[in-house]
This record gives sequence, structure tokens and C-alpha cells, in this order.
Amino acid sequence: MDMQAVKVLAPSSATAAGVVRGGERRGGERRGGRGARERILRAAEQLFYAEGINTTGMERLTEVAQVSKRTFYQHFPSKNALVEEYLRRLDTQTVPRERVLRREDLPPRARLITLFCEDPVGGAAGESGGEPDDRDGARRVRARGCPFHNAAVELAGTVPAVEKAVLDHKEGFTQLLIDTARAAGATDPTSLGRQLTVLFEGATALSTTLNDAAPMADARSVALVLLEAALGTEA
Repeated sequence: MDMQAVKVLAPSSATAAGVVRGGERRGGERRGGRGARERILRAAEQLFYAEGINTTGMERLTEVAQVSKRTFYQHFPSKNALVEEYLRRLDTQTVPRERVLRREDLPPRARLITLFCEDPVGGAAGESGGEPDDRDGARRVRARGCPFHNAAVELAGTVPAVEKAVLDHKEGFTQLLIDTARAAGATDPTSLGRQLTVLFEGATALSTTLNDAAPMADARSVALVLLEAALGTEA
């Protein structure tokens, strides 16, 4: 899943007027039928990440998905069920920044280093979102960090299935780092993988808080030191 370009586009004037080509919407009615489930999921990917899970209400979801509430509940029994599916889908397709650890065109050591680059996948979704910031004439996009971390913070353990989805993802991510460290030849891949997890998670969270990539650059410097010590050669 590519969550890049998470800005929500306003409906066209024709759509807002209830006039849609091809009979998609007539007389102000929402679309239903085929493709409704996928539209709901895409709306969730867009809105939960860019605007937040708690602040995204049913009106907003159904508006962006172009479905009625009745159609929504035909596919998902509750908003929490949609959040669970949203995270399951993210986990299956891999959070964009984390995809670098599965790149076969890079050797394992390079994957570990590239994970800490400011933009390892060319403007990856799942790393930024929200509204542009034009202060000082510079167009910046609000950092949003890890969607799993965001879900854990927003829901604060109130939805057990979501809490489990977050835990499973973070454990899987740590194991992927350990496996990559082992493939790179680390003398103690478990320790290195766990250390890099803490470093990456901390840098991602701080970058989100500050809306600044500087913490990730600092984390890269520390990661290089850890890699050099663990691999026995200059990283």
C-alpha cells in the first residue's frame, strides 16, 4: 500500500451537486454496490493516517468513500472493525519506510543504513501527511510518523484487537531487523536488531513530534557506530 499523497481532495463541483458521470451518484445519493468496501478502506488509509483515527468521524469516512452509512455497516460492523482491517492491510503490505529492509537490490548492511535515511523510498507514504506548511515560503508536509505507533497512542489500549495488531507489527519489525543484521554478518544480531529498533522508533517519534527530519539524521549517525561495532568493519 502506498499512502503517499495523503491530502484529501475536495469533491468536484459536479460531485458536490449530485451530478456524476456514469451514474455513480444521482440526486445527492452516495455510491454503493461494487467497489464500496475498497473505497472505504482507501478512505481509511487516507484519513486515519493524515487526520487521525479519533478525529475521523463516520460522516467524514462515508463522504470520502462515497458510500452511505448503511453501505458502510454492510461491510464493517463498526469503526473499530475498520481500524483493525486498516492495520492488518498495512501490516500485510508493509509500512513504506520499512520496505527498505526487504529490498533485494541492496545488500543487508546497506538496508540497515538506508532505513535511517530521511527519505529512503522517494517520498514514502506512511512518513508524512496532513496539510502543507508554507512558513518562510517553504512548502513542508506535516510528518505523521508510524501509523501503528499513532494507532497505539490514539486508542491507548482501549481496543484489544488493535492493540494486538500493533504489538504483532512491532514484534515483526524487530524480527526483520534481527534477520537483516544476521544476514549482514553481525556477531550478535539479536542485540543489534533490538538496538536498531529502539533507535529507529525513537527517531521516528521525535521527528513526528518536532515535524523535523533532524532526529532521523542523528539516529543515522548512531546507527553507523552500532553497525561498525557489530559488523567489525566500517559500515
